[in-house]
Amino acid sequence: MMSINTPVIAPLLEVKNLRVAFTNRRGTLVAIDDVSFSIAPGEVLGVVGESGAGKSLTGAAIIGLIEPPGRIVGGEILLDGRRIDNLDATQMRRIRGRQIGAIFQDPLTSLDPLQTVGRQLVETIRTHLDLSAQQARSRAIELLDSTGIPAAAARFDHYPHQFSGGMRQRVVIALALAAEPRLIVADEPTTALDVSIQAQIIALLKRLCREHGTAIMLVTHDMGVIAETADRVAVMYAGRIAEIGPVADVIHRPHHPYTVGLMGSIPLIGHARERLAQIDGAMPRLNAIPPGCAFNPRCPMVVDACRMTRPELVAAGRSMAACLRHGAHALVPVTE
Repeated sequence: MMSINTPVIAPLLEVKNLRVAFTNRRGTLVAIDDVSFSIAPGEVLGVVGESGAGKSLTGAAIIGLIEPPGRIVGGEILLDGRRIDNLDATQMRRIRGRQIGAIFQDPLTSLDPLQTVGRQLVETIRTHLDLSAQQARSRAIELLDSTGIPAAAARFDHYPHQFSGGMRQRVVIALALAAEPRLIVADEPTTALDVSIQAQIIALLKRLCREHGTAIMLVTHDMGVIAETADRVAVMYAGRIAEIGPVADVIHRPHHPYTVGLMGSIPLIGHARERLAQIDGAMPRLNAIPPGCAFNPRCPMVVDACRMTRPELVAAGRSMAACLRHGAHALVPVTE
């Protein structure tokens, strides 16, 4: 079993050795392989990696929205100590919305275009909370106002198409907060927004953590958003965690060669470079993940041991990294 650096506060969410697989006529493909992490109340865990790394699928597993033929085939997901990965659809619907909120990249996929945003909010609130129609309406307007919707009472009866992209995303956040969930899974919540709106959404997420103790799993490919928002960051590659640790350490002192490559590819203001660093090659397909370390075909530090031994997460400074160059019994000499 993997062990990772656990927050000092007792975790609200614990993911233990999670495995997600897709079965078809040709066999079974493992998309999430032995992933473990935890999130404490009031903490933001950023999850980053290239497309296909397994970030969004991990979030979908937590909120119980994996589409068939995908399914959880191993491990456990615990919310406040209670296992939720083995609940049936009806039980999971009670958890989703009430205890776990979800924010997705495209707000149009989360909003019903035929209903006003107010009606959608009231319906969500009354599904999970014992409030009258008038109380639910008041709460809905309060949520719209708290998420930065101007003239919230007047916009209550507007339809999604009457809002800008940034305003629609605020409505989605209001929906995610409607039943006061303790955990929010935010999947690329700022990707489609301009920089100024991104900053406002980030500030809103941070305020939720500070004022309400909400735990947030923030899935993104944007390291700028991670640096501004997250307390810790998990870097995923080919369905596994390559590195996890405090955000400042992972960004400024990365220990896994993949993380080093990701950080090296980010342009820095005030640092002139003729060329940005790049990671050669591409993420392996699920049916072609190499033996040993999945990153070994692209790794500039690869040695023979990397092609034969699959590394587990081990201590690397204040972080943990799945690399044979770290740990008490490192197989690969550190040459940094």
